Amino acid sequence: MFLKKIPNAKGHKVLNLTLCLLAVSLLNVIFDNNTWAQRNEISDNKRVVPQVPSANRQQKNKVFLEHADYLVADEKISTEYQILRGNVIFRKEGVFMYCDSAYFYDSSNSLDAFGNVKMIQGDTLFVYSDVMYYSGTDEIAQLRYNVKLENKDMTLYTDSLDYDMVANLGYYFEGGRIVDSENELVSIYGQYDPNTKDSEFLFDVELRNEKYVMRTDTLHYNTATHIANIVGPTTIVSDSNIIYSQRGWYNTETDKATLYDRSLLVGNNGIKLTGDTLYYDRVAGYGEAFSNMILTDSVHNSILDGDYGFHNERENRSFATIRARAREISEGDTLYLHGDTIRTYMLEDSSRVMIAEPNVRFFRFNMQGICDSMTYVQRDSMLYMDRHSIIWSGNRQITGNSIDIHMNDSTVDYALLPDYGFMAELIEDVYFNQLSGKEMKAYFVNQELRQLDVSGNVQLIMYPMEEDSTYNKLVDAESSYMIVLLKPQQEIDKITMWPEVTGNVTPLYLAKKSQYYLAGFAWYDVLRPKSPDDIFIIPKEMEELFNSPANTRRVHKN
Repeated sequence: MFLKKIPNAKGHKVLNLTLCLLAVSLLNVIFDNNTWAQRNEISDNKRVVPQVPSANRQQKNKVFLEHADYLVADEKISTEYQILRGNVIFRKEGVFMYCDSAYFYDSSNSLDAFGNVKMIQGDTLFVYSDVMYYSGTDEIAQLRYNVKLENKDMTLYTDSLDYDMVANLGYYFEGGRIVDSENELVSIYGQYDPNTKDSEFLFDVELRNEKYVMRTDTLHYNTATHIANIVGPTTIVSDSNIIYSQRGWYNTETDKATLYDRSLLVGNNGIKLTGDTLYYDRVAGYGEAFSNMILTDSVHNSILDGDYGFHNERENRSFATIRARAREISEGDTLYLHGDTIRTYMLEDSSRVMIAEPNVRFFRFNMQGICDSMTYVQRDSMLYMDRHSIIWSGNRQITGNSIDIHMNDSTVDYALLPDYGFMAELIEDVYFNQLSGKEMKAYFVNQELRQLDVSGNVQLIMYPMEEDSTYNKLVDAESSYMIVLLKPQQEIDKITMWPEVTGNVTPLYLAKKSQYYLAGFAWYDVLRPKSPDDIFIIPKEMEELFNSPANTRRVHKN
């Protein structure tokens, strides 16, 4: 009937031509579509352009199809899913998912996405992959191949990432890495929370930047604060040092760390610093140890310890206090030295200086001593003892306002008392050989006293041993100069006094007790350290001595 309404034949011919052209075009379309349908086993009459429903998009655990160029449903292929092609967009609450094609399981709110997969949450979280499988039951998106997650200045790279939309947590398990503005972190397993910016890494973990590499098997890290929380055995390797720790935190932005459980800092200069708690500032090159601090210097064979201390690796300065102790190891023997505070630093020529003050006490197997302050200068191999200085060796005691000891390969070479010296040697009971003078110099061989030079106001009291090994007389003498030579085992061999000598020889049975001692004599054996641990004991007699007047402490120009 429609054809009958055509007004003339000419118009009828035109209409027929038009219909033929339309038929050809329709056949081409059908052919093309059938070819596509055959490839996908889908008939053309099942394909529809999807329409966007007007339902509430904020429904919990509901996935909505927002757009696709084509939607195909064919019961011959599956009754569980629909096939979507071209610019596919899904939405789950505030999360949008994009891909080239997808299988959509509407009943379970699940989907499989293929090609240029992208997941966007707000304007901060972007996830990319080649493939994604989303389960509406678990609300977990499994992203595979060339996965990249971006959250502000953080990017995560992996080939296998599972993203839990309920917990808002992404995790990989076959190797991955996270890169932010400060660091690159790699591990076998890792997880990331976009809300808190917290990350957890397990197995073969490395945190890398241009300054150091941190290696561990377990690490917690925040990409906003750039703070790494150390929760297992960890090493941090840099050009200047290595840090060993198993608990603490490291701020990779400020390069400051607080470490616990006897963490250890090992410098390339042979310095090792440890403590119950260790604070480290990499920028300042400063390590600070609290409680049971130990600083080991392998170059100088020394150990510095105390309840608190620090080491500045840039300035080569160290400090210890509260039961501070220095140990100098040489020739199978160790010098144990205590002072309220002990400091060390390096001079421009790389020689070492150590200062201990006050209440200095030291112990060595063949020599012990006390003084108010002590300075050791490696460049000069000199040990300076100031104010109420006392040295004991065997049964001899040397006292002076100051004592300067020259060291030769960590052993005593000579000792100089430049401003008054007094030596006393216990014979027995109340009898002491005694010697005093304005200046005194003692020479040692194999750590034994072999020669003593005294000048200025020389005074001497001696109890010579008789051939039967008894003592029955007292000798007192005075002169301007004297030299005492000693044999091995420190037996007196020869005494020379000049230019003029005055004195007396008095039988002991006629000697008065006032003749027994020179002016200024005092026997300080009660102050003498008897063992390495005894250096920490400060007798009240020592406090009284140090509170008494003495000449002004010297200033050493280094």
